[in-house]
Amino acid sequence: MRVSEYFGLGKTQPYLDFVDVRLDTDIEVFIDPTALRALNSTWGQECASMIQHYFESVLDRIKAGKDYEAQSLVSSLSERNEFHLGFSSGRSQGHAFGSKSAESVWGALSKSQASKSGLLKDLEDTCLLIEGIGRDMISDAVCNIIRGPLIKYTQDMCRYYGVPLTPNVASGPIWNPIKEVWESDFVELPMTTGFGKVILVPKVIVRHRLSYEYNEYYTHYLLPEMQNAEIAANTGLVELLRNGSKRVTKKALKEKYGSNKLAVVEQTLKYPHVLDDYKKDKDRNIPPPLDHEQLSEIEKNDPPQWEQLVEQLQNLPTGDKTANDYENLVEQILSALFYPALCNPTKQHNIHEGRKRIDITYSNVAKAGFFSWLSQHYPCSYIFVECKNYGKEIGNPELDQLSGRFSPSRGKVGILVCRSIADSNRLEQRCCDTAKDDRGFILTLSDNELVELLKAAKAGIRSLDFSLLNQKFRKLID
Repeated sequence: MRVSEYFGLGKTQPYLDFVDVRLDTDIEVFIDPTALRALNSTWGQECASMIQHYFESVLDRIKAGKDYEAQSLVSSLSERNEFHLGFSSGRSQGHAFGSKSAESVWGALSKSQASKSGLLKDLEDTCLLIEGIGRDMISDAVCNIIRGPLIKYTQDMCRYYGVPLTPNVASGPIWNPIKEVWESDFVELPMTTGFGKVILVPKVIVRHRLSYEYNEYYTHYLLPEMQNAEIAANTGLVELLRNGSKRVTKKALKEKYGSNKLAVVEQTLKYPHVLDDYKKDKDRNIPPPLDHEQLSEIEKNDPPQWEQLVEQLQNLPTGDKTANDYENLVEQILSALFYPALCNPTKQHNIHEGRKRIDITYSNVAKAGFFSWLSQHYPCSYIFVECKNYGKEIGNPELDQLSGRFSPSRGKVGILVCRSIADSNRLEQRCCDTAKDDRGFILTLSDNELVELLKAAKAGIRSLDFSLLNQKFRKLID
């Protein structure tokens, strides 16, 4: 049973912002620290900073010889089951640097030259340089380190989707970066019978595998550098080929120097620039979030039902009685269409101390396509959406209502969704006037245009470029 089923949300993974995990086991996805660093949001930056600060705290104590303090920090990454991410084939077990593995992990960290020399800088470096640490342990460690922000995210998502929160639930260890200590508290969390508490994870930050891979680093980065060094020194490993060229095989290098992580550390200390090059390449080529089809395959769940959304939209009556239904349906459509560019939706978001409300607010975390381009040129950390479920023509009052939500800090781009547009040229001109008056940029989408986007997605031509929105925005700035 998944979270969505247990709490009767009536929504499946494509329409949910979090990973819809099974409660009885794990889903084979992982939090990649590089994905958090690349997440273009305040929440992502907070998480990335917290991970970096924690790991630096551990390394500082190792270098200072404060063994007990360092081991205590590592041991507190206890194995917890409330995230449900990882390899467990049965009931979730967790694979963090916890009680069972703390001693061995601590021993490897404290004895490794990678820790003492300064070679080890980021948490994910450990899967390259520290024996016994793999991607599942890295991901579980990340979950524990950012437990505080994940609890806040869980509370926000529960309020958004209507999941009941139970008060006075033990939080588990929460990292305090100011005091550099683990703390605990009693918080509100969703509780389940038989499976305990659940902490939700945004689907935009999970990957099927970590970006950093030991075999990839050793085989494709470090060994070629070692080959060049052997040839330059004309060692006994050099073979002379018939054409007069020289070579050193990777097999010969592994036989001479070894292929375990101790050997990798020894060679990386000789050629530290190789690790720097590897990390720079990874930062330049961060894997994108898992798309709907990939999540569907991993979770054994249905992908978005685009045609069903079209039918629901076309069959929904206009009017005040169905205004809330229309807003909910629009949110499902946009969340599925615009993922992973837009995430973390908030409905009826209050601003100006509650004097104004925004129907739906999305965080713009796009790394490619139209929304990414938009964020590079205009204030749009958030994208605001207003829904109008009536048949009359959209006029200046509706545009003024949306533009009144804009600000340089929140963003100045919004989408006005309505059932129909009688005079598209006139509405387009009104939107242009709003832009020219420096009151922000409003893109309009009618039901017919939503259907156009949904049918394109069903046909498999869904693109993050969103040419329809792009064309509309170009008209506002031309």
